Amino acid sequence: MFKYTKYTLKKIEELFSELKYTIRYERGNFQSGYCIVENRRIAVINKFFDTEARINCLLEILGTIRVEEHSLTEKTAAFYKKLSKLMDQDQEVTDTKESKEETIVESEVKNA
Repeated sequence: MFKYTKYTLKKIEELFSELKYTIRYERGNFQSGYCIVENRRIAVINKFFDTEARINCLLEILGTIRVEEHSLTEKTAAFYKKLSKLMDQDQEVTDTKESKEETIVESEVKNA
């Protein structure tokens, strides 16, 4: 796992910059805390979010866009691979938890 620091946020912002995305921190009624302006490569994040929430929003966005690693610098590509590995591990943990919860609910329904 990595630390939710301003330094980490800065590195993620650099990654988006190399992907030619503009990140703007503004006020808004975003249901998920952010929005993507279609076809313009602009990500708008709620400016009232703390560092951890900003990082989580950017990671969520990163999971939805296609990243061409060959267009990144060597340092940024290494950071992206590290992030990808962490996001995959987090997804596996989430899937396992959801599977266990579904099994518990199913057994409770059968026993009722």
